[in-house]
Amino acid sequence: MKNTKGLKGLSILIIDDRQALRSLEDIMLQADAAVYAGWDFKFAETTLGTVSINVILASIDLVDEKFIEIVRHYKQQHPEILFYVLTDQEYDSVETSQEAVRQVVDDYIKKPIDMERFTGIVVSNIGIHSSETTSLTVVDPLISRVKPYFLFRSPAMRRTLAQLPQISASDQTVLISGETGSGKEIVARAIHVLSGRPSGPFVPINCGAVPESLIESELFGHEKGAFTGAERTRKGKFESADKGTLFLDEIGDMPLSLQVRLLRALEEGSIQRIGSESPVPIDVRVIAATNSDLKKAVNDGLFREDLFYRLNVLRINLPPLRQRVEDIPLLSVHFLERAFAELGRDVPYPVLSSETIYLLEHYSWRGNVRELRNIMTRIATLLPRNSTKIFPFHVVPHLDDLSHSGVSELSDPLSDSRKEQGIFIPIGTRLCDAEDALINETLRHTDGNKTRAAAMLGVSLRNFRRKTNKDK
Repeated sequence: MKNTKGLKGLSILIIDDRQALRSLEDIMLQADAAVYAGWDFKFAETTLGTVSINVILASIDLVDEKFIEIVRHYKQQHPEILFYVLTDQEYDSVETSQEAVRQVVDDYIKKPIDMERFTGIVVSNIGIHSSETTSLTVVDPLISRVKPYFLFRSPAMRRTLAQLPQISASDQTVLISGETGSGKEIVARAIHVLSGRPSGPFVPINCGAVPESLIESELFGHEKGAFTGAERTRKGKFESADKGTLFLDEIGDMPLSLQVRLLRALEEGSIQRIGSESPVPIDVRVIAATNSDLKKAVNDGLFREDLFYRLNVLRINLPPLRQRVEDIPLLSVHFLERAFAELGRDVPYPVLSSETIYLLEHYSWRGNVRELRNIMTRIATLLPRNSTKIFPFHVVPHLDDLSHSGVSELSDPLSDSRKEQGIFIPIGTRLCDAEDALINETLRHTDGNKTRAAAMLGVSLRNFRRKTNKDK
């Protein structure tokens, strides 16, 4: 059995329809919880008036104004009570207009309930196990030192940046590799600030964003009259970065014809402006970054081998965000609070619900930290002003690629074998009975998920609910 010992000794009130109630009750009883189960607000009102309850679980179909008022009143007397709304809908289909619900609910939980995950949510919210984020950030010297520049708490990032102080103190070239949006420039800026050149300039240039015809002039500068349009002498990025750091982003996109000039500048410590024969001495520390495999580019003849080894003296390979899941809640909160502050929103800021954090942790994040930052900014901007919590239905509409993430897998608990099941309806069965049998079997097939069942039967969710509730 899954680890559900965190529920032992808790009193749990479950309000759901008769069909789903028995399985939920059995699951909770297996966890050694005291379970009180019913199917309407009157049972909830009676139970809350006579029993001390720790957790309330209620189906979204049965949560109305009367029920919410009962929970609100109980929460005023018992602020530690946890109230979760059960839904068989996809998170982007949850009714978001129920303002009264959002003011008292702690989270929305999808059916079928993953008991181990649910136990973790309850335990963390009751406070048996507090978050280690704050203490870890304070006691770890490396994290404390780089915290002004970027945030992390994952073992993957700690291993990656374990030697960052030594790398920063050196004056050697650094090659930072990692996927787009993984934070390569932020790491480069941290190296600059922690180095012996913090008072010098940090000069970035994206080698892939500058047209090939202009990048030579951008890097090395030019003399007046060196080419058509050169109306005055202009310093390049190398001279601008003197006594500081030059950051060459997407170095793999640098044209082959220019790579030899870059190599010569690194080897000789001087550059020549276009149109000049006089060398200009430079004192620059170079940090390069790439999202491509430079070694493969060398083998394919697209990147000079001698330049590769000249750049690859010290190496940092940043893991993608999906491999540093422990950092996602920390970064999400950071970006949200920054966005709320920029918007002038009053503190305390809305917080992420546990199920929302789980959703974020299981998203693919193809755009890495940059994508996470943009989505948190979008959520903060569009979140209703009176919201105190951020639920999954606030987030899902902003996730661009659910089909390629773990999120879609979480919402489809059916195995291939179960998808082949069916039912036998004898000739002569009354139409209404055949419809009931088909509805019940489809619900079993979808583990009680009414949204998916309605879609399979080709009817609207509203019509499906009407059919399933006709005998109640």
